[in-house]
Amino acid sequence: MTGAQGSAGGEGLPAGGAMRVMGAETEYGIHAPSAPSANATMMSARVVQAYAQVTRQRAAGGAETRWDYTDEEPLHDARGWTVDRGAAHPSQLTDQPPVLDAEAVALAYGREELELDGQDESGTLLMNMVLGNGARLYVDHAHPEYSSPEVTNPRDAVAWDAAGDLVGLAAMRRLAADPALPPVNLYKNNTDNKSVSYGSHENYLMPRSVPFGDIVRGLTPFFVSRQVVCGAGRLGLGQDSSIPGFQISQRADFFEAEVGLETTIRRPIINTRDEPHATADKYRRLHVIIGDANLSQVSNYLKFGTTAMVLSLIEAGLAPKIEVYEPVAALKTVSHDTSLTAKLRLLDGRRVTALDLQWIYHEAAAKLAQDTGVGDAVDGDGHTHEVLERWASVLTQLDSDRAAAATSVEWLAKLSLLDGYRQRDGLEWSDARLGLVDLQWADIRPEKGLYYRLLSRNRMQRVVDDAAIAAAVAEPPADTRAFFRGKCISSFGKDVVGASWDSVIFDVPGYGRLQRVPTREPLRGTKALTGALFERYREAGPFLGELLGHNSTPPAA
Repeated sequence: MTGAQGSAGGEGLPAGGAMRVMGAETEYGIHAPSAPSANATMMSARVVQAYAQVTRQRAAGGAETRWDYTDEEPLHDARGWTVDRGAAHPSQLTDQPPVLDAEAVALAYGREELELDGQDESGTLLMNMVLGNGARLYVDHAHPEYSSPEVTNPRDAVAWDAAGDLVGLAAMRRLAADPALPPVNLYKNNTDNKSVSYGSHENYLMPRSVPFGDIVRGLTPFFVSRQVVCGAGRLGLGQDSSIPGFQISQRADFFEAEVGLETTIRRPIINTRDEPHATADKYRRLHVIIGDANLSQVSNYLKFGTTAMVLSLIEAGLAPKIEVYEPVAALKTVSHDTSLTAKLRLLDGRRVTALDLQWIYHEAAAKLAQDTGVGDAVDGDGHTHEVLERWASVLTQLDSDRAAAATSVEWLAKLSLLDGYRQRDGLEWSDARLGLVDLQWADIRPEKGLYYRLLSRNRMQRVVDDAAIAAAVAEPPADTRAFFRGKCISSFGKDVVGASWDSVIFDVPGYGRLQRVPTREPLRGTKALTGALFERYREAGPFLGELLGHNSTPPAA
């Protein structure tokens, strides 16, 4: 492998390309057709509990480990201050666990008694889980959210994000098997088309030494235009979809600011939450809230891969010097223009299309990859070359062969499908039947979802196969700290009382207190470093003994 070592994405990863520590957070839309008045938060809790019941059947000692909120700091702002808790919007307080008791759930479903075999000792319904693949499944406001484990490349990002769809599917199947409970449907989308939007966030590790202003300047034009490659498509214009039509992005109409800390109100293009989940003086976790939830593997792949490469440009001081006039308005302009011909005004007087902006970033990224060697097809890092090739191919197709682009770009695939219905049945954009098609596209049930129908007919391209996604449901990535976290859950679940991105907490007989194992370095705790340790021990006590240097036995209480 050539190229500079010790990139911002984690020491030991090659700099200048598409590799870095990254991950996804997906909030799923949720609906109970037979119980339309059911509380969405309570339904989401049922999803989490249902998956706890599924994993209990195959995980050692269960898999109901709770989330450790100790190191959560959602009110720290990357611009140098911390928001007062009293002034924060309630949705920003993600450092405190949600509370939902069994009685409230029973009342919500109109039942006096409800057996909750997934509840904890206090009778509280589970709302948070750490999974054996290193991921987190929990209730975020009124949605079930799957936060993928940390990975080091865009291909793995696609696999472990798609694993979340199978996690949600397994929970749905478990609920559907209980005749006493209303079944729920989960949708991988970002809006209910009634003015409510829910998130699909990305996370990227960066060095803290990079000035945040450079990040803002380098990313804003890229995020304004990135949607042409990775938008998921949406029926209707405006936050409430009251204007008939179709647009490229699910999320664009919900953004109101250029830079800010909020994620559910006054949404900014660049989010400033400074919560590194790693060694704080060394790393920054860039929290990206502007992306769509993608089913298309190619769109998802390019979302992660191209963003990682632009971050490499910013870190190298080589990001294109571009400033878009009124970026929030430009974001909506791009989303509403499916012809991709709208001209955006730059502060230097030029007028360019979103495709032009993407080509500018591609050219800069390709040069950096060439100069560092990571983009070489033979001797490179194994990922950057493919990202550059696919990026260029998709941009070329969007400009000259939209039929070909529709096999990979999600918004265009959905638009082609909707146009087919419109032409066949003479439908206007305002027809409610098209709204049902839009919703059915996002249904994560393979037998129902229209995306999966196209995938089964080879009308959507793949990046990873079904076997890789299925494996990602059960196994953590081998090359990040997620391996240690996931293996602790699957191997010693009954002894793990808490976990987070940067720690695992054990409660083992013979130890006088809880044992917190810190995992602040994202590229420590890998299979190469800890795999043999898991193979040697079947009990948590000796495992901790060696790990903590206690000669393989618990210390005296």
